[in-house]
Amino acid sequence: MASLPARSAGASMPAHGVPTAGTERSMTLHRTTGQWRLGLLLTLITAACWATLPIALKIVLEVLDPITLTWFRFLAAAVLTGAWLALRGQLGGYRALSRRAWVLLALAALMLLGNYVFYLLGVQYTSPANAQLLIQLAPLLMTLGGIVVFGERFRAMQWLGLALLLAGLGLFFRDQLVHAWAREAAATTAAHSGDYVLGSAFVVIGAVVWAVYALVQKQLLVRLGSMQILLFIYAAASVLLLPFARPSALLAMDGFHWAMLAYCALNTVGAYGAFAEALAHWEASRVSAIVATTPLLCIAAVAAVHALWPQALAPERIAPLGWLGAALVVAGSAAVSLLGRRRDGD
Repeated sequence: MASLPARSAGASMPAHGVPTAGTERSMTLHRTTGQWRLGLLLTLITAACWATLPIALKIVLEVLDPITLTWFRFLAAAVLTGAWLALRGQLGGYRALSRRAWVLLALAALMLLGNYVFYLLGVQYTSPANAQLLIQLAPLLMTLGGIVVFGERFRAMQWLGLALLLAGLGLFFRDQLVHAWAREAAATTAAHSGDYVLGSAFVVIGAVVWAVYALVQKQLLVRLGSMQILLFIYAAASVLLLPFARPSALLAMDGFHWAMLAYCALNTVGAYGAFAEALAHWEASRVSAIVATTPLLCIAAVAAVHALWPQALAPERIAPLGWLGAALVVAGSAAVSLLGRRRDGD
């Protein structure tokens, strides 16, 4: 995926039981190291990775089909994650899994695979900023799923954040659809409005399947570490996609597109790693507040890339109504994430 938002599944932690005393609570809850400067740096790296990933994907899609691109990302992630776990002696743990756990692991793999493919199709048919903004539905859907599946509570102010996020998505979607209709009427290119609606639908589907993946992974964390879960998913997905991929297409790529492809592959592992480490050194609420700005950072990154290399990427066309929608999405996403954690000591 995408690009993900404040409550990333790659860094999810298992739920703790309800403590019976304050001292017991302090022993159970995770405490940060207090190295806030390092936490801030890692958070900025995470946000930068997620903001620039759809741009690199859009460029690589000029010469590579979505399935082959996704297959390569999963393969590279499997190799890098496997090497990391091997060096730390953490490759074990799979033999003790029950049949139910294996079913959940397979379901998680299918859901994350679907997220990668649908998100990439969304980037192909729309734009990096549009995909990055719509994918903010993913952590929101995960939060709502947590209410249904795990009985988690949703505070009143979080419902306000949900309303802001949905209103912002509606405003941004309307603004982009108006631009698509205008381009279609001017006959500057073909089927823009249809492409935009189709691409947006792909991203929304990607958000839904990511939420399912995140909820399944949360249950799996009782048995396996997050990196062990991701290793299985990366390896399984690369095997499943191989019959549909065209590895020979990689040989026809030039150096620039290879560099973009390598960045996409490293981004897959590096962003989640930086995010997990950031949570170890800085409060989750502060990390979330910065990561929630990822859609705006993506818009800024698109503008910067277009200014430096106009031929590499088309500019984002956003009217004031669209900017208002983007700001509401960021504010709503931050509210849902931050206000739900305030009672947990952040």
